[in-house]
Amino acid sequence: MSYQGLDYVLFLVAVAFLYRAAAAHRTLRVGLLVAAGYAFYALANPLHLALLVGLTGAEWLIVRALAPAGGPRRRLLLVAVVTLDLGALAVFKYAAFLTGSLTAGLAALGLDVAPAALDFGFPLGVSFYVFSSLTYSIDVYRGRCAPATSLLDYAAYVSFFPKLIAGPIARARQFLPQLAASPRFGDGVTGRALFLLLAGLVKKVALADYLGRNLVERVFDAPQRYSSLETLVGAYAYTFQIYCDFSGLTDIAIGSALLFGLSLPKNFDLPYRAVNLQDFWRRWHISLSTWLRDYLYIPLGGNRRGPARTYLNLFVTMLLGGVWHGAGWTFVAWGALHGAGLAATRAFQRLRGRGARSPTAAGRLLAGLLTFHFVALCWVFFRAPSFDVAWAVLARIAEGSTYAPNLTPQLLAALGIAALLHYLPRGWYARTRALFVAAPAPAQAAVLLVAGVVLSRLATTFVPFIYQQF
Repeated sequence: MSYQGLDYVLFLVAVAFLYRAAAAHRTLRVGLLVAAGYAFYALANPLHLALLVGLTGAEWLIVRALAPAGGPRRRLLLVAVVTLDLGALAVFKYAAFLTGSLTAGLAALGLDVAPAALDFGFPLGVSFYVFSSLTYSIDVYRGRCAPATSLLDYAAYVSFFPKLIAGPIARARQFLPQLAASPRFGDGVTGRALFLLLAGLVKKVALADYLGRNLVERVFDAPQRYSSLETLVGAYAYTFQIYCDFSGLTDIAIGSALLFGLSLPKNFDLPYRAVNLQDFWRRWHISLSTWLRDYLYIPLGGNRRGPARTYLNLFVTMLLGGVWHGAGWTFVAWGALHGAGLAATRAFQRLRGRGARSPTAAGRLLAGLLTFHFVALCWVFFRAPSFDVAWAVLARIAEGSTYAPNLTPQLLAALGIAALLHYLPRGWYARTRALFVAAPAPAQAAVLLVAGVVLSRLATTFVPFIYQQF
C-alpha cells in the first residue's frame, strides 16, 4: 500500500472512523492501532511482519526486566536488546552488502571465493522502527522514559502505521503518554490534518514525481546522453525532488496521526535556507539528526574532549548516519562528506571565535549558496547507484556544454515552483493553512476533490517514496 494512493486514503479514513468511534475505550482504540499497523505492514510482505512482531515482543520483555534491574544485570539487558535490534539490521539490511564487499575485497587480493547467498529481502522501514525501539530501550535504561505499562501500548508505538515505513522517528516518552490520554479532536485538528495530507500529496505527485520522471531518472541512468547544463539542472532537480518527496511523506504521516488525535515530531524546517552545514542538519530530517546527536554523538564524547575529538565524533556520527541510509559505498561516501563538512564548519566557527560579528546580509547569502551547493554535491553520491555513475555525472557537469533540449518550460516551471515554495516567507504557508482550516467543511471537501482530480491526472506512473527504501 502506497502513502500516495487511493487505497491508503480509504484505509486511513476507515481506521480513523473506527478509532473515533472507540475513542472512549482505551484498550479498544489502542488495539485498533496495533491491528491497523500490522495489517498495513502485512500488505507489503506478510513474512516481514513476523520480524516486526517478534522484535516487538522480545524488546518489550527485555526492557520490562531491565527497568527494575540494577548493576551489571541492567547493563547486560541493555546490551541484549541493542544487540537484538542491531543484529536484525545487520542480517536483513546489510548481510548482502557485507558479504559482497568481502568477496570483492578477496577477489582484489587474488582469492576467488564464491559469494554467500545471504539476501533475506529488505523489510520496509526496518531502519525506522528499529531506531524507535532503540530510543525506547536506551531512554528506559537512562531513566528518561517510563517502561510501557502493557505490550499493547508498546506494539502501538512501534507499529503506528503513519510512521511505520519512513518515520518520523518518534520518541517513546513523547508518544506513549498520548496513547494513555483521551484523544481530542477539536480546535481544527481535522482541518489541519487534511491540509497536511493535501500539502504532502502536492509535494510528492505534482513536484517530486514530475522532476524525477522527466529529468532526474534519465540523467542518473545515462549522464553521457545529456549536456553539462542539463546534468547540472538534473542535480538541482534531485536536490528539490528528495526534499519535496521526503517532506511530503512527513506531511502525510503527521497529518494522518492528527486524525487520531496524536502528534508526531516535526521533521523539516526549510533546510535549504541553512547558512552552514550545522544549520542544515538542524532543519533536515530533524528526528534522525537529533537521534544521532543524542544516542551517538553525545555518548561518543560530543564536544567535551577537545577540538580534535569533537571533529572525529562529528565525522564518525555522520559516517554511521550514511550507513544507516543504505547498504552501499555511495551512502558511506555521502555520510563521510557530511561528516567532514560538519567538522570543517565547527573548526571555522572556532577560528572565528565567539566574539565575531554577525555576518552581513551579503555574507549570509554567500554562506547559504555555498551550503546549498555542498549539499547538492553530496546528493549526487546519495542518488547515484554506483561511484561510476556519480563520477560520470560530475564529469559531465564539468565539461561545460550548454545545449538543453530536455529542459522544457514545464520542467523548469516545476523546478521553479519547488524552489519558490521553499523560499517563500513562512507566514504565507501559515496563512494558507489557517484559511483552509477556517473554511466550512463543504469548501474543504471541494478543495480536496479538485486537488484529487488534478493529482490523479498528474500521477501517470507510480513512483514510490524515496525514503520507503530505508
